[in-house]
Amino acid sequence: MRILVANDDGYLAPGLQALVRACEGLGEIDVFAPEQNASGTSNSLTLNRPLSLYTAANGFRYINGTPSDSVHLALTGLLPVKPDLVVSGINNGANMGDDTVYSGTVAAAMEGYLFGVSAIAFSLTEKGWPHLDEAAAVARRVIQQAIERPPTAGPWLLNVNIPARVGVSRAPWVVTRLGRRHASEPVIAQTNPRGEPIYWIGAAGDAREAGEGTDFHAVAQGHVSITPLQVDLTHHAALPAMRQWASGA
Repeated sequence: MRILVANDDGYLAPGLQALVRACEGLGEIDVFAPEQNASGTSNSLTLNRPLSLYTAANGFRYINGTPSDSVHLALTGLLPVKPDLVVSGINNGANMGDDTVYSGTVAAAMEGYLFGVSAIAFSLTEKGWPHLDEAAAVARRVIQQAIERPPTAGPWLLNVNIPARVGVSRAPWVVTRLGRRHASEPVIAQTNPRGEPIYWIGAAGDAREAGEGTDFHAVAQGHVSITPLQVDLTHHAALPAMRQWASGA
């Protein structure tokens, strides 16, 4: 078993170190991560400049690019053999509902999945990594079970959100669907020291679809949320009507 560990918070992030510790003893571990925090970069690849690879004192390898860059380079030439599993995280904050579209943590796992490698993204639902040791214990259990009893045939992609609370290592696991958020808060306009306008993206909106069965609901109940993801964005239910529309019928 060979495990590739990545994240989006950067190679110095406590969550990455905790996830590596969680994987110890489960297989041979390789770490490829961004040099700096790359939250919110989604699946972006760096195509307008060359990338550089560095090795930290602890053996972690890091790249001056995005989470997807890190996994992509590892899988397309920097690792001697293809890993059996990609794990990403433990993220500093939740990745639920619409967050998954923007998440670099999920994107790093998805990059592995796109190359035919099963993958898991882990997130701790509060900033600052509270109760990180317990979250790492959850991650280890999920990884170990996925190795021993894969959830489905073929490559699979899981998004795991772990509530930041005491006792979460013993919390039940709930298989969920993604919830939905309200639109983001308005843009925040400011002025820089030169008197020029600058803008900050507004905070994420509150949950608007958070009923039973969603990741939001599971976490609110103190449960570990595990959401199976897919990459196919096709709106399959709309295909018949679209075919009629395109034919002019």
